[in-house]
Amino acid sequence: MHWYGIFVAMGFMLGVWTAGQRGRRDGLEPETITDLALWIFGGAFLGARLLYVITFWNEEFSGQSLLKIFALRSGFVFYGGLIGAAVTAIAYTRWKKLPTWKLADALGPSVSLGHALGRIGCLMTGCCYGSVCSLPWAIKYPFGHPSHPNLVHPVQVYEAALNLALYGALAWLYRRKRFDGQVFACYLLGYGVIRATVELFRGDYPDSQMTGWMTPAHRVSAVILLLGAGLYFWFRSRVRENDSQSVSN
Repeated sequence: MHWYGIFVAMGFMLGVWTAGQRGRRDGLEPETITDLALWIFGGAFLGARLLYVITFWNEEFSGQSLLKIFALRSGFVFYGGLIGAAVTAIAYTRWKKLPTWKLADALGPSVSLGHALGRIGCLMTGCCYGSVCSLPWAIKYPFGHPSHPNLVHPVQVYEAALNLALYGALAWLYRRKRFDGQVFACYLLGYGVIRATVELFRGDYPDSQMTGWMTPAHRVSAVILLLGAGLYFWFRSRVRENDSQSVSN
C-alpha cells in the first residue's frame, strides 16, 4: 500500500458520502449516486492513466516494456480523470434515464473534496512537485527524488487548500442554486482558475512539455474554463426561456 492510493481511496469514499447526503435536496437517493460513482471511478481511473501515458510517452514509456503502463504507484493526470469521469457519467445517466445535471450538481463539490485529499497523496508520494524556491514554507524531498537537494514549492498543498475552499463555496451554492447544472458549471470555472494558477509553481514538467511558461495543463485549463462558461450560460438561458414561455402561457 502506498500513501497515494490510501488518500485517493479516502477522497473517493468521502466524496461519494457527501454527494449522497447533498443529493437528497434534489430527490436523489444515495444509492443512485453510489452506483453512478462506481462507474465514474472506473472511467476516471482509465482516463487519468491514459492521458498521463500519452503526455509522457516519450519521457517514460517509449522503448520500455508495455507492462510499465500498468505500474500504478503514481502517474495520473487529473484532467484525464475528469474527462473520463464525465464521459462515463453522461453515458450511464443516459442509459439509466437519470437526471444528468442534477447528479452532476450533487457530485461537483465532492470532486473538489476528493481531489484535495488526492493531492495530499501526491505530496506524500513526491509526484506533481513544485519549482525551486526559497520561501519559508518550501519543502525538500529526500535523496533520490528528482528535485533533491533543492527546496521547492509545496504545490500539492496549494492545490489541496484551494480545492477545499472550492468545495466549501460549491456546497454553499448548491443550497441556493437556481437551475440544474449551475453548480457543475461553476466547478469547471473554479477548478480551471485554480489549476491554471497552481501550474505557475509546478516544476516537474520536462522542457519538451513546456511552451514558454505554459504547461500542458494550462492549455487544458483554458478549454475547461470555456466549457464551464458555455455550460453556465446555456443552462441559464434555458431557464429564462422556460420562464418566458410560462409567463406567455
